[in-house]
Amino acid sequence: MGQHGPRAGPQASRQPSSRQAALRGGVLGAGSESEEVGKSGPGSPPVGLLPCLDSACSCPGSLPVVPAPGSCKEGTGSAFTCPARVAQSDHGCAMRTALVYHEDMTAARLLWEDPECEIERPERLTTALERLRQWGLEQRCLQVAAREASEAELGLVHSPEYVSLLRGTQTLSTRELQALCGQYDAVYFHPSTFHCARLAVGAALQLVDAVLTGAVHNGLALVRPPGHHSQRAAANGFCVFNNVAIAAKYAKRRHGLHRILIVDWDVHHGQGIQYIFEDDPSVLYFSWHRYEHGRFWPYLRESDADAVGQGQGRGFTVNLPWNQVGMGNADYVAAFLHVLLPVAFEFDPELVLISAGFDSAIGDPEGQMRATPECFSHLTQLLQVLAGGRVCAVLEGGYHLESLSQSVCMVVKALLGDPALPLSGPMEPHRSALESIQSVRAAQAPHWKSLRQQGSTPILNPSTYSLERRASPVSPGGPKFKAAEAQASAALSSLLDQLHLNPTLPVRTAVALTAPDAALVLPADVLRQEGSAPQEETRAWARLHEALAQDKALTALGKVLHLLNGILDGQVSSGMAATPEPAAAPTLDVVIRRSLSHGARRLLCVAVGQLDRPADLADDGRNLWLNIRGKEAAAPSMFQVSVPLPGTTGGFVSCVLALVLPLAYGFQPDLVLVALGPAHGLQAPQAALLASLLRGPAGGRVLVLLEQVSRAGGGCAGGGGGGRWGATRDLLLPPLLPAQGSTSQLAGILARVLQGQAPPGLGPFSMASPEDTQALIYLRGQLEAEWKMLQVAAPQVP
Repeated sequence: MGQHGPRAGPQASRQPSSRQAALRGGVLGAGSESEEVGKSGPGSPPVGLLPCLDSACSCPGSLPVVPAPGSCKEGTGSAFTCPARVAQSDHGCAMRTALVYHEDMTAARLLWEDPECEIERPERLTTALERLRQWGLEQRCLQVAAREASEAELGLVHSPEYVSLLRGTQTLSTRELQALCGQYDAVYFHPSTFHCARLAVGAALQLVDAVLTGAVHNGLALVRPPGHHSQRAAANGFCVFNNVAIAAKYAKRRHGLHRILIVDWDVHHGQGIQYIFEDDPSVLYFSWHRYEHGRFWPYLRESDADAVGQGQGRGFTVNLPWNQVGMGNADYVAAFLHVLLPVAFEFDPELVLISAGFDSAIGDPEGQMRATPECFSHLTQLLQVLAGGRVCAVLEGGYHLESLSQSVCMVVKALLGDPALPLSGPMEPHRSALESIQSVRAAQAPHWKSLRQQGSTPILNPSTYSLERRASPVSPGGPKFKAAEAQASAALSSLLDQLHLNPTLPVRTAVALTAPDAALVLPADVLRQEGSAPQEETRAWARLHEALAQDKALTALGKVLHLLNGILDGQVSSGMAATPEPAAAPTLDVVIRRSLSHGARRLLCVAVGQLDRPADLADDGRNLWLNIRGKEAAAPSMFQVSVPLPGTTGGFVSCVLALVLPLAYGFQPDLVLVALGPAHGLQAPQAALLASLLRGPAGGRVLVLLEQVSRAGGGCAGGGGGGRWGATRDLLLPPLLPAQGSTSQLAGILARVLQGQAPPGLGPFSMASPEDTQALIYLRGQLEAEWKMLQVAAPQVP
């Protein structure tokens, strides 16, 4: 790949338009096998799965099997336990994340000299796995040994002739393998390639099975060879079988899914996936990739922003081309907030598949980008609010071993629910990135309401692009290459220092209520706080407000201060506390002052409901006040923002993605306060989504203050839009959605999302009202000059 030109062969031109029809007609015709996809015979469970024989388990039936620890006797292999039971800890909660791997995938390697292909080597897997073990992450996952995909499963995407050709490589000599590779672009074969590639596909399918049957919440398939360039009848760009595309087809065929989102953050365009699904409206494919106006591999016109799919699939291919190197954390987050996530919420996927290529990370010779490994933790967290958290990541590229291994670890930490490390560097997108975002939003606006309602942006004429800013290829060993290597080494070393200074805290989430509440259902690993701050400290702060002198308010304040002290002192990551009705605003005032006077350098306060900003709070840049449900859209200063509460799901999502999160990521706070005050008006799924997404900007340090009301419906309406989430999580947790909106029920939901679990769904998408749309456009116009993350288009050049 890289800077090499395409070679002559079957990959040089796209598959004919009839390839989809041929695929649909030949699913069962691959090779000589006649088995159905996912089955080994009539009435049998899927290949690689066995019926659960554990009488004590309540799993849905057939799940990926793993040996029960200590139960498999040599020569038998009959002692298996359902992973939903194997994964259970002592308190009965299933492990949340699967790690699928097989050491045989390291067998294939380059057998001859080829500078282009030598970077795809077995050490990509072994180094990543070793780092997962060093960081104690592998041990926290449900470990699953990959199986080989059946040839029928390969036939979901690939032609029988192509599968037969690959099967034949097992017996070819080195010279014959090298000759065969010459027919394809940037590919090498090894006698073990067929076995390795079938394991890579099988790993992706096992992960899909584990997630969709409820054995785990999410997972990572650590595989090679990668897959996203592979086409129906052609290997391409190190890719043999299209692992993620087959997984999507399998999820539709085997599990009956209707909406699947594929997010391809590899630095190369996954044209193979695009070709396979370009006319299929059931699969939304998003890819960002180094493009440089078509001058970067694979040199395809259809990699540009105006390639949006064909036929019924128009609008379901979303290409975001990077036209210069050096894109960093701000560019990647901006692309998610302003392109991918608005469309994804409107699409409402049932499953998220990530083509997780890390050649888009800092230090990689292919991508020459500057996104640091922790950025991929943030991207993963942003995707976990979709599809009830059903996220399956499958490794694609990544050729700088240290950058790759650290990035893999960051993704696994996010899947496990660990808070993401704060992003480093200035949060200001490059002008070239904004040009690309502007182009893709304009190209997609005819197909997605969520992009139309945020104001139209004209498509840029190619001649107006920043051509002069395009970076030329970096020659290995040259001064630019050495400078980039030094920058990458410094960034990766800095991440290790951050991990040392910010270890995983013993308590991820704590909850403090004024009185025991039998109705409050919490995950077993959420701390139910009983302690209070010292009485003298509590009374000193209470003197600021008469309303805090009452016994109930004073007791609540002591608990809030104790929890806040734990967060500021680094003993607790996040928390939630209840305040009595009349004391919500005074308590918030005390928390703001206590935070700013005891260690918080930058404090973001998101106040929802009838809560006014403290009148004497300094407007000194240390605190950013954002009021949702304000009387009108207003920005008295860049650190004081007010917006009315939108009345629709689409309006609320736009408010969060287009205003709240850009401000939060731009401000880079040490601590986020979310105050749900009087008449806040949020439904439970909305409050959960807000709290979940705000975990990212402050590295998980979030304190939610919830006005305690005992009457039903006291400012929080339950229900609405989360049925699919609850239905698919019966094995793991009781349903999230409350029947009524009591404080304890909402508290349980918020505690779970602060712990890293997915929020419930928002329900059917409805467009924002014209008033809500105008409010966002107005605020963006007022603030984007100071808060660059709000920008969705490159500023006009005078």
